[in-house]
Amino acid sequence: MESKNISIVAIVLLVFVGFFVWGYSGKQENDLKSSLVAPEVFYDFGTISMKNGNVTKEFTVVNPTNSDIKVSTVLTSCMCTTAFVVSSDGSIKGPFRMPGMGYVPPANEIIKAGENRTIRVVYDPNAHGPAGVGQINRFVTLTDTSGGVVQLEIKALVTP
Repeated sequence: MESKNISIVAIVLLVFVGFFVWGYSGKQENDLKSSLVAPEVFYDFGTISMKNGNVTKEFTVVNPTNSDIKVSTVLTSCMCTTAFVVSSDGSIKGPFRMPGMGYVPPANEIIKAGENRTIRVVYDPNAHGPAGVGQINRFVTLTDTSGGVVQLEIKALVTP
């Protein structure tokens, strides 16, 4: 009787694993790709010094489609990095930060067909204190209402 129960449990587990694998096998890497386009998604500041303070990089995100796209969230990967959405009229939304490090407002930014937005990324090399020296890679993730994602990356070598 015990081996029959083990067989039934094994079959049930195999069915669940099969459904899990089947569900993920149909997903393509592009399923999470946003319709938004960023001509530049990576920037290397090179060597920066803590004593010189914050560094800033502006990325452009373009909506090349024929319909509006709503960016629902803008999140950073670390408390040392802040992002802002800058419109063509100069208005600024943000700051957007790492989730869990205080209130992060929803972006709710509509980018009309053919328009673009500037994403201003500010990195504070002093945020981690003296232990914050060395190589860093930080990310800013924009998510649209369809679940599509655009990820921007900055890199630097932080010195005292």
